[in-house]
Amino acid sequence: MEKILGNGLTFDDVLIVPEFSDISPAHVDTTVKLAKGIELKIPFLSAGMDTVTESQMAIAIARCGGLGIIHRHMPIAAQASEVDRVKRSEHGVITDPFFLSPNHYVYEADKLMGKYRISGVPIIEHDKLVGIITNRDLRFETDYSKKIYEVMTRENLITAPAGTTLEEAKVILTRHKVEKLPLVDDNGNLKGLITIKDINKSVKYPLSAKDAQGRLIAGAAVGIKDDYMERVHALAKRKVDVLALEVFHGHAKDVLAAVRAIKGDFPEIALIAGNVATPSATKLLIDAGADVIKVGIGPSSVSTKRMISGVGVPQISAIISCAEVAREKGIPIVADGGIRFSGDIAKAIAAGASACMMGNLFSGCEESPGTTELFQGRKYKIYRGMESSPYDETELNNLDSDNDNPRSAGSLISRGVEGRITYKGNLSDVLHQLIGGLVVGMSYAGCRTLTEMQENARFVQVTQAGLRESHPHDILITRESPNYNMA
Repeated sequence: MEKILGNGLTFDDVLIVPEFSDISPAHVDTTVKLAKGIELKIPFLSAGMDTVTESQMAIAIARCGGLGIIHRHMPIAAQASEVDRVKRSEHGVITDPFFLSPNHYVYEADKLMGKYRISGVPIIEHDKLVGIITNRDLRFETDYSKKIYEVMTRENLITAPAGTTLEEAKVILTRHKVEKLPLVDDNGNLKGLITIKDINKSVKYPLSAKDAQGRLIAGAAVGIKDDYMERVHALAKRKVDVLALEVFHGHAKDVLAAVRAIKGDFPEIALIAGNVATPSATKLLIDAGADVIKVGIGPSSVSTKRMISGVGVPQISAIISCAEVAREKGIPIVADGGIRFSGDIAKAIAAGASACMMGNLFSGCEESPGTTELFQGRKYKIYRGMESSPYDETELNNLDSDNDNPRSAGSLISRGVEGRITYKGNLSDVLHQLIGGLVVGMSYAGCRTLTEMQENARFVQVTQAGLRESHPHDILITRESPNYNMA
């Protein structure tokens, strides 16, 4: 058995060789087909970590053309609810709108509208639309213990037949100055709903990653604990688009069994499996049924896995070797961890990745979970590795950990750290810089598409002196750049 697998290369060990190019950054296409039915306009996924991705982040990145993976370190019902928030945040035609009956109470309608941030609810009796209750109906209402039929709008309801297009709906909504258009069949049964808010969002966010029904796509992480299939079924019920089977060492018997079980029950849901760092692990997961492979053992900025275990493969080498196997099978890989600059994203794509998963770069955004704090005059947010140990016993007992994860009360072996990370503002601003750097790198390499970047880009290995030369040097920086920070 070969004892050494060659020189392990990190992002800092290589640069992409500039080539002849007739391509400007404006003509670069960053679209990637991650799996059947999952097309992203930008090759970015937000990590399934509790300081990175819940519904707010997942909505924000989907609107920009990427995919959010909602973390699994919460009760099953809570994670399913987070997915539901994403799926209901934006629609083309809402085919399964919320509804209440006339005998529900006003406070129930108010609670439902508040939870999902919607402005109205159709009222159904014996499957037929009999009214609608909106914020207008509640504006001057003081007694929320009334039945809905006492306050709802029932006369002159504005409706349209099932099959009405968004363009036709916009004309009707504008003409009647209403915000919601129930769609009904010939018998008056509710078949869908179109809102002016969703029509406006489709114009405001033209790159949004959506499913076939016009809803934002959503991903969710799962583990391999005994009840993981219960979690999978709950997420599938809420129409999750992508499942990410995430454990710290994906080259394992239980992981392969979980891949087969998930794809056996839900072959239509795209499954990302990992994490791995070798060709043999990649092949096994693909043969088991995984649609996407996630690569990265220990490169995260908050992981101590390599240092406490002595195990890992430097990330560029891991991507290159795993991508060779995956490419033969027609399966994409996602590079997970170690990315600090937009140039690292370009390097990951050039090494063979189809997309990159980001934790550190997204964790300080406004949309990431957690509050901002002021420290020495600057704003920060907390970022931690999911194998770190900042939890008390109660939190640990609530975690849905996999069998590979020893984060359980009484047997905690930390493999990560927690720390402050500079507050970065809105995700859209961060993505603007990251996408800009990526497309510049692709144009310098003479590559118009991500596929061309994977197939044609070449690397040159650099020395420590070359690395120093690559950074700003021989200057005292007085003005920070939005896309460069060595802190």
